[in-house]
Amino acid sequence: MSTEQPQSPFETISETELSREDRYRQLFNGYVGTPFRIIWTDWRARLGLAIISSFLLMGTVGVSLFDPPRASEGPLLLGAFQSWAFPLGTDSLGRGILGQIVYATPAMLKMITAGALFATTMATGWGLFAGYKGGTIDRLMMSFVDVLMTIPGLPLVVVLAAILEPRNPYLVGIILTINGWAGFARQLRAEVLKLRQNSYVEASRTMGISTFSIITKDILPNVMPLIVVSFVTRARNVIIASVGLYFLGILPSSTLNWGLMLNSAYTSGGIYSPEQAHWLYAPMITIVLLSLGLLLFAQGCDRIFNPRIRARHAKKSENESSDDASFHGETM
Repeated sequence: MSTEQPQSPFETISETELSREDRYRQLFNGYVGTPFRIIWTDWRARLGLAIISSFLLMGTVGVSLFDPPRASEGPLLLGAFQSWAFPLGTDSLGRGILGQIVYATPAMLKMITAGALFATTMATGWGLFAGYKGGTIDRLMMSFVDVLMTIPGLPLVVVLAAILEPRNPYLVGIILTINGWAGFARQLRAEVLKLRQNSYVEASRTMGISTFSIITKDILPNVMPLIVVSFVTRARNVIIASVGLYFLGILPSSTLNWGLMLNSAYTSGGIYSPEQAHWLYAPMITIVLLSLGLLLFAQGCDRIFNPRIRARHAKKSENESSDDASFHGETM
């Protein structure tokens, strides 16, 4: 071992040597154990995760448990909770309401995932890079964002839907958020302008660390709460926008959709007839429930990126791991 004294703090070598097992344990605790522990201590995150998980199960396993809804499979306009075969009742064609909701879920989940991922990825990449680079690059990128923000979202979606006639759920999700990322990109860029002046970012620049590493390791973790909230907001926007546009008949339909169910129930007089109310309220409650689950989960996830809470749970995980290692060492 070298006995030379370091000339600067950057040349200091850690006196602790970690084994490969210790490094794997630290990585597991950092990316899986600690976030899961934080989520589990927050009731909002637990409830939100349970709601989202139930919709994921409904969209994957549920379609194999129910037969595809078809006309005349049951009595016409059967009310809710009157039959085990059709727990949510039937519509005017005798199709089960629950079966329609289940078979509309996979397409909705694809739309939500595609739209939220597209908008969040675009806004995050655009805002982080523009804010960190600054200067001419920042001005050019923000000018493009300003142009996008001046374009009305709904007319743009209507025009694109008329031209492309999208039937793929992934494409529908992207079209619904085609310019919805611009506002968050500008908000994120303002945060990065403040973070790039911090001493640890300056130190990374002085040490010659690449721009990509500085952005992903020094800046990105500080804006993750904003990104998570934005992802959930975009997801909820996709739900509401897709249901509204399918309800109005602007988006072409090839599969079952909650918006189409609302349209059919409304045009059949479901809003005025108590006998048809279950047909109208079932998809409405489904939409509200999924939106609520996403909102609660986002509020709970905000604690994951709180440095004080995260450090407390990480320390608890390390202590438990050390105790386990000591116990196994004594018993061997």
